[in-house]
Amino acid sequence: MDYMFEAGFLGTKAPFFMDFVTLIVAVLPLLVYGAILLARKKMYILHTIVQNIIFIVAIVVIFYFELGVRVGGGFDVFMSESNVPYTYALAVLILHILIAIVMLFYWSVTVINGNINFKKGKLPGLASRSHRLTAFKTYLSIIFTSFSGIWVYLLLFVF
Repeated sequence: MDYMFEAGFLGTKAPFFMDFVTLIVAVLPLLVYGAILLARKKMYILHTIVQNIIFIVAIVVIFYFELGVRVGGGFDVFMSESNVPYTYALAVLILHILIAIVMLFYWSVTVINGNINFKKGKLPGLASRSHRLTAFKTYLSIIFTSFSGIWVYLLLFVF
């Protein structure tokens, strides 16, 4: 577990686990968009598989991140080397957490209901409109989570 706190690979003050998680967070909107394109191409089974894999990997990455933050001492320890005002960084972190909670809620609902409705034969079909609406909210929240997560990373380890 010591490897988590070795120097990261992005050339900042961040430990390895923060660089790894930030990289995943940065590419997440692109991965999800690729899965959305599968649905648009009517490749519904592949879309379902890819979305489920991305969702599960994201949950694992969240746990990995939380483990690293807790073992690493938390926000205050990471903030100690930043030149950004504490209250500003804390406000950005709180905003990021709120956005991430909304994202996780929408994404969970979208994936769970999508799987249920796909198995029942309602996707594509009767449930398509509501699925597209929750998927759109999910995708927007993933984009906002990505940008706010990168923002927090920059505040803690770059500025």
